Amino acid sequence: MSIEVGSKLQGKVTGITNFGAFVELPGGSTGLVHISEVADNYVKDINDHLKVGDEVTVKVINVENDGKIGLSIKKAIDRPERPERPERPDRPRSTDRPRNTDRPRGGSDRPRPRGNEFRSNNKENFEQKMSRFLKDSEDRLSSLKRNTESKRGGRGAKRG
Repeated sequence: MSIEVGSKLQGKVTGITNFGAFVELPGGSTGLVHISEVADNYVKDINDHLKVGDEVTVKVINVENDGKIGLSIKKAIDRPERPERPERPDRPRSTDRPRNTDRPRGGSDRPRPRGNEFRSNNKENFEQKMSRFLKDSEDRLSSLKRNTESKRGGRGAKRG
């Protein structure tokens, strides 16, 4: 019996590995169901889904030149085709929307979010950018350490 891509067959699980399960097909050939082709949801342990000796329906998804057969259990299950989504109506662009003029602009008490501080003029070379980045990074780390140590009781505090 020749095995063709797309055909659905009954098989018997003959071996389980951490990456999939080997299934014996009619005619004596064996194929592999990869762990990602066992179920629709994430499969952490294939032993939760399959046992050696289980009869399964599989779909042939590929046949290699060297005789390896790729199988899928999840693609062998017939599901009703999902209806195509209706197209979404066009939304007005931000330039088309009226502006909300009731909201105060600027002058907030909160500090403005920082943009990319490391982006600067293109005349700066890589070494200069890197040294500036390292300096900023060390400054931030030291202030972070200072703040967390004061909350934990400093260096000499005993845990008890």
